Amino acid sequence: MHGGIEHKTGVLFVCLGNICRSPMAEGAFRVAAQERGLAVLVDSAGTASYHLGHEPDPRAIAVARAHGIDIAGQSARQIDREDFYRFSHIIAMDRANLEALRSKAPRDGTARLAMLLDALEGRRGEPVADPYYGDAAAFEAAWQVISRGVEAWAEKLRREAAQQSA
Repeated sequence: MHGGIEHKTGVLFVCLGNICRSPMAEGAFRVAAQERGLAVLVDSAGTASYHLGHEPDPRAIAVARAHGIDIAGQSARQIDREDFYRFSHIIAMDRANLEALRSKAPRDGTARLAMLLDALEGRRGEPVADPYYGDAAAFEAAWQVISRGVEAWAEKLRREAAQQSA
């Protein structure tokens, strides 16, 4: 317990501005967790404050919607100190954001930091390309990578939860 916030299983997805990759990951993970019966706290944030309060990029909303997931209600926020206690896992989309997280993390923070593709065999340390300056195809490509990473994390957490209850 830190600052009145109970530490529980939770996943925070992080990219730079919290309008493209991390909202897509948040939306996809909510569905993946629900399909596996995982009761987890899920959110997303950015390491920068460029888009605070904005909804996800319209292209991110469109690609998520095309895959049956509504992320339009999300609102961009910047990661804060309490996130390092509130979430068990903080998952970055690329190396630059992982390094930013490491520099912001309090010494006694309890969250485990990782990259999204670390959960995929043979993809550890690989980034999810930022589609922001690309076209709709770049967003679809990012979605495909994100959804594979999210599925792998949901499965990893499901296995961990099963081991803990056994």
